[in-house]
Amino acid sequence: MILKNADDKLRYIEQLEKLREGSDEETKPRIERELRMLRAGAKGEEEAAYLINFHYGALDKTAVIHDLRIEVGGRVAQIDHLIIHRTLNVFVLESKHFHAGVKISDDGEFLMWNQYRRAYEGMASPLEQNDRHIEVLKEAFAAIDMPTRVGMRLSPVFHSYVLVSSNARIKRPEKLDTSKVIKADMLSKTIDSQFDKTGFFGVLGNASRIISEETLRDIGGQLIALHKPAQFDYAGRFKVAGNQTDVQASLVKHQCRNCGSENLSIQHGRYGYYFKCAACEGNTPIKIGCGQVGHKERLRKEGLNFYRECAECGTSSPYYVNPI
Repeated sequence: MILKNADDKLRYIEQLEKLREGSDEETKPRIERELRMLRAGAKGEEEAAYLINFHYGALDKTAVIHDLRIEVGGRVAQIDHLIIHRTLNVFVLESKHFHAGVKISDDGEFLMWNQYRRAYEGMASPLEQNDRHIEVLKEAFAAIDMPTRVGMRLSPVFHSYVLVSSNARIKRPEKLDTSKVIKADMLSKTIDSQFDKTGFFGVLGNASRIISEETLRDIGGQLIALHKPAQFDYAGRFKVAGNQTDVQASLVKHQCRNCGSENLSIQHGRYGYYFKCAACEGNTPIKIGCGQVGHKERLRKEGLNFYRECAECGTSSPYYVNPI
């Protein structure tokens, strides 16, 4: 069963395309590079999502969640795909779209082929990245309601895999196990093999963790409730000038927590800035954070404009424009 599909990324692509039109010659290549990366990432996620949905979307014994972003204990995990089996085996999947291919060294370093420069370039290890995601996911599972057996809380078993495009070339090392890096179209066979390789005690362990479809759906729903979509301020990142209407249009929409109205203005009170609703006169707290442990973002007011700023990161980006 599919519990969540990927968030729409088209608006960010459209925002970047608009910024590119008004950018200078120095900024335009940076925006174009961001566009290529965003499109490639979206394409890789779409390809993997199609295959995951094809094999597991209609099964009652598996819950599928795409594009889950959670923040727990000051740490952030952006999980591309999550498959939760009714035995509480959880498959955490990081999808990568390599246009030409990827090379993995004997030391575990990932190198991506740059078609323009005709050379391999270093990149962050998606395996290490996925391991960090699992650490945050463990904290998330610890924070939600889980079923029990004979008074003991059930715990999931996590499996990490990196999915690459089916037509991409993987150049593997001879001495390092890279079995967790697989082609997207091999996922179902890999997962089936994972269960086939489970020994006698593993089978007993799986059987002891079997949960109902209703419980599986409830666990997935609790995780989805923790989802906090990423917010990208490309105008602030690339410092592309625009008129007030363009700035307002590029900002994330905010709603009153009481009535859902977007007719808000930022006010300052005893505990700092908050949204005041003109429709119901209710208050909505403002919660911001750059996602880095120990960093504290703050709002800076400049006329009708408000900016998110993180001193540790050295960033400043538009957040909201009060109505006149």
